[in-house]
Amino acid sequence: MADSNGSTDPAKSATDIPAPPDSNINHAASLSYWNGVPATSNAMLAMLGNYPWYTRIDLRGSKTFLNKIRRMIPGGSTEGKLQNAVDCGAGVGRVTEGFLSHVCEVVDAVEPVEKFTAVLAASPLKTSGVVGGIYVMGIEDWVPEKEYDLIWTQFCVGHVTDAQLGVYLQRCRDALKETGVIVFKENISTDPNGNDMYDEEDSSVTRTDEKFRALFKEAGLNVIASELQLGFPKNFKLLPVRFYALRPKS
Repeated sequence: MADSNGSTDPAKSATDIPAPPDSNINHAASLSYWNGVPATSNAMLAMLGNYPWYTRIDLRGSKTFLNKIRRMIPGGSTEGKLQNAVDCGAGVGRVTEGFLSHVCEVVDAVEPVEKFTAVLAASPLKTSGVVGGIYVMGIEDWVPEKEYDLIWTQFCVGHVTDAQLGVYLQRCRDALKETGVIVFKENISTDPNGNDMYDEEDSSVTRTDEKFRALFKEAGLNVIASELQLGFPKNFKLLPVRFYALRPKS
């Protein structure tokens, strides 16, 4: 409220400013939610809307997008498999098994829910050496120990704050090989006012395209390609899913 001189009351203004959605994130609540999900691939489909066709479309779209990106990177090879990749937010290994293991020699995994990583550790992909290091922690705590050709981050950044995501992006940027690339694949907010959306059920935030791009820029990353995942039936009214391919600013 303005006084007679037209100035505003700082205390009043501060209380009128709504807290950003990411300030509601509670890591303990997020872990509690995911610990309540059975550690099976079928159960993990529940987080994708419980639609059996979703994962097929999802993985096919990911492979197509990565093929495009590999052709765009100067000096990068489009032949054969990538040497080192990491699946961030790996869960029980749905993306690693269905996609990354087909295009990468070795795939590390970052996942905070121990019962999910136990499934991955006992899988044939681990015993065969396709799955490399398994880091039982959230992406906000993960510090890369090597350089990667591909850092794949999918459906997990909603559980970290904007500040934590910024630090994560910087760590990923510094862990890329010369021709490496970071790929984000995430739901995008459909809030009519253009805001991020907070979900109390799993204590997560769905960000806007504008927010993602701002965070990428602040972390010293360029978006070299971005597109929506296609193929999902429109009648299901799912949140849009967008790919971002990121490279360090030159």
